[in-house]
Amino acid sequence: MTDLFSPLNLGEIALSNRIVMSSLTRNRAGAGNVPTELAAEYYRQRASAGLILTEASPISPEGHGYPRTPGIHTPEQIAGWKKVTDAVHAAGGKIAIQLWHVGRISHPDLQPGGSLPVAPSALKPHGQAITYTGMKDYVTPRALEISEMPVLVSKYARAAENAMAAGFDGVEIHAGNGYLLDQFLRSSTNKRTDAYGGSRENRARLLLEVLEAVCSKIGHGKVGVRLSPVTPFNDISDDNPQDTFEYVVGELNRFDLAFLDLLQGTGGAAKEDWIPFDYERLRSIYRGKLIRNNDYDFETATRAVETGGADAIAFGRLLLANPDLVERFRRGASLNAPDYEKLYVGEEKGYTDYPFLAS
Repeated sequence: MTDLFSPLNLGEIALSNRIVMSSLTRNRAGAGNVPTELAAEYYRQRASAGLILTEASPISPEGHGYPRTPGIHTPEQIAGWKKVTDAVHAAGGKIAIQLWHVGRISHPDLQPGGSLPVAPSALKPHGQAITYTGMKDYVTPRALEISEMPVLVSKYARAAENAMAAGFDGVEIHAGNGYLLDQFLRSSTNKRTDAYGGSRENRARLLLEVLEAVCSKIGHGKVGVRLSPVTPFNDISDDNPQDTFEYVVGELNRFDLAFLDLLQGTGGAAKEDWIPFDYERLRSIYRGKLIRNNDYDFETATRAVETGGADAIAFGRLLLANPDLVERFRRGASLNAPDYEKLYVGEEKGYTDYPFLAS
């Protein structure tokens, strides 16, 4: 019988089990937004997961929106990530990088030359950006010109090639959580009247062009995508998310991707407070391998895999606090609690100092 500990092939990526580490921003990159030796140790510790999805990694200088997030657009960053992938592979693990552009969720202080962040439309998000000098109100972004779209697509493709040079087993295109590609998908943030706005088909155009370009460079069997249909994070929503994302997921079928990573729910809200959405409908539409993500424990994850509701389950906070989560699940052992005060600060504290089970 298939369970969480059964092997699984996600395209060209062979997993030893169906426990996936979800992408988790940790804000611990070194100078030049380069992954450090500490990051290599952090990911190495968690290599028993079937697949690690790294923290989101900006594809270009303009893609950054937070301090100390490791990029994948300079030779130094590629070299830093190579130390990470080497460490994970030496420990027997598999690792894919999440490719990221934050779009309007940035600030001139974090942009090259103090320029405005870019977005599908010039709409200022509510809230504040985290900068190197403290919290600052978001600004009104600059709407991308239609002539800029091919350049943007090429940056995703180049980042995917950089990921291969860094030794990754695959990439995940981040099209969720209110960042750039999600901003194009959703009606609240995309008010364009050209070929990239208006209808659901037009709003999905950029994501599909990115997938086409990335797959052509590194092969579809190494490419996954993250979607979050109703997550309101970063001041985003959609007039008809069911219709929008049923279309998007249907279009994904033509790419024969390695996986779809589906973030369920609405951020940190309790399950009973989630925005209504029919995730099972997406499961019935999508013909590829599905990773379900958010609010799973061992019992609910096991049930989802055994019943065919998912091919794998992604865990975030549980794998953050329990680097040996796979073994803890096998033994039915107790779990460490995450140190929420050290999620984004602390260097090794709350990062590489979580205890393992006694041997």
